[in-house]
Amino acid sequence: MSIAVNLYRRFAHLVHELAKFGVIGVLNFIITIGISDTLHLGFGVGPLTSFGVGTVVATTFSYFANRYWTFRHRDTSGLGREYVLFFVLNGVALFITWVFIGVTHYLLGLQGGIAYNAAQVVGTGAATLFRYWAYKKWVFLPASAPPVDPHTGLPEAGAETAESESESETADEPEPVSAGVAKRSR
Repeated sequence: MSIAVNLYRRFAHLVHELAKFGVIGVLNFIITIGISDTLHLGFGVGPLTSFGVGTVVATTFSYFANRYWTFRHRDTSGLGREYVLFFVLNGVALFITWVFIGVTHYLLGLQGGIAYNAAQVVGTGAATLFRYWAYKKWVFLPASAPPVDPHTGLPEAGAETAESESESETADEPEPVSAGVAKRSR
């Protein structure tokens, strides 16, 4: 079998997840740019405020699209917890993009529509890398993660100790692997 087929099979789940994340990202980008350009270039609202408003609208769409399409296979740790974390992390990503827009507009003095949109594109690209990593790490948890208390957002009491006990029991026992059989985790 070819190397490309083997690589695809090994990373198919990740490829599909990234593709879905990308589709939602493109839709969010259209929402954000559409709103921010309308506000900034059409109505004269400041560049950072315009982008902030567009981002808040797109973030709401993004949460539901990612929860129920991209990361639906991941554990649900409570709508409230996920939504709050999602917005906080998008606030960090918004700040990342604002740095690019602010430097372009205020520091470099490039205030035209092309410069504004270029800063949005580059800033959004950097922020997207952060978002994908942060969503997988803190918002849409893997099914193997310890259960989360929906009120506190913290792992439930006893879940950590039970997990560490089971790990210590099996730590000394190597897992048998058949020759030629690749294991794939879900």
